[in-house]
Amino acid sequence: MEQLRSLTALMEYAKQVGPRKISVAMAEDAEVLEAVEEARKAGVANAVLVGNGDKIAEIAGKLGIDLGHYEVVDERGGEPAVALAAVELVSSGKAEILMKGMIKTANFLRGVLHKEKGLRTGSLISHVYVHHVEGYDRIFFICDPAFNMYPDLGEKVKILENTVRLAHAFGVEKPKVAVLAAVEVVNPDMPCTLDAAAIAQMNRRGQIKGCIVDGPFALDNAISEESAAHKGIVSEVAGKADILLVPDIDAGNMMAKAIVYMTNNKTAGLVLGAKAPVVLTSRSDSAETKLLSIASAVALAAYKGN
Repeated sequence: MEQLRSLTALMEYAKQVGPRKISVAMAEDAEVLEAVEEARKAGVANAVLVGNGDKIAEIAGKLGIDLGHYEVVDERGGEPAVALAAVELVSSGKAEILMKGMIKTANFLRGVLHKEKGLRTGSLISHVYVHHVEGYDRIFFICDPAFNMYPDLGEKVKILENTVRLAHAFGVEKPKVAVLAAVEVVNPDMPCTLDAAAIAQMNRRGQIKGCIVDGPFALDNAISEESAAHKGIVSEVAGKADILLVPDIDAGNMMAKAIVYMTNNKTAGLVLGAKAPVVLTSRSDSAETKLLSIASAVALAAYKGN
């Protein structure tokens, strides 16, 4: 497939490889039902709605959504039971994607990590924001801005490997990875720069595959060729990064939110490292972000199916 260079292109691709089936945990949420309905209308995804059947029907009625298009699993045993029922639909192969509805994140993730019925792979669970910012000719993948707070070197490698798989699903054959810090030189007083240098060397020695890694980079010389040239940085990645591996949750979360609120952008988010793509959106996310997150999950599900 050709590299997807915008999230508009992602939607078109998701239509080609969809519809894929989503299992929605605690689907009695108006915003989630609206996103799922938009995905259905676009031919991107169909959904199984898990939760209190009466509440789902009430909300769907207010939104004008015909539940005849959906399978509803009436589960009223509380959040842990709803999460497990939704997860089991995915682990049993009846659905390909898991999505969080009106359920606490902790209970949702307990279902994902359930020893018998969950979606464990042995890999680290991580989060990625996917952004297309006006003025750039490619999509940026920021990892991990939401789950792993202060990852060590080994955890950073796993976060990166999860994200490289997603980039491959978007048609980025050899994603360029910038390992970020506040500076672009190795400084023994800044541990994240040591991690960056180690990760870059692991890539050169073939321990991290499917991508080109360099670092440390400051943000400017990771995404701007002009800035990289001005500082005399010679690297395949400098100014051309696809994946931005951040040092910790603080840097990643602030960067992602700065993009969302201070630029003209389109954004999606996914949880990676499970047996299936997991859509976990915030209530503050726009309807478009929720839809694009579903489309991202569909692209990843299609890639894993090849």
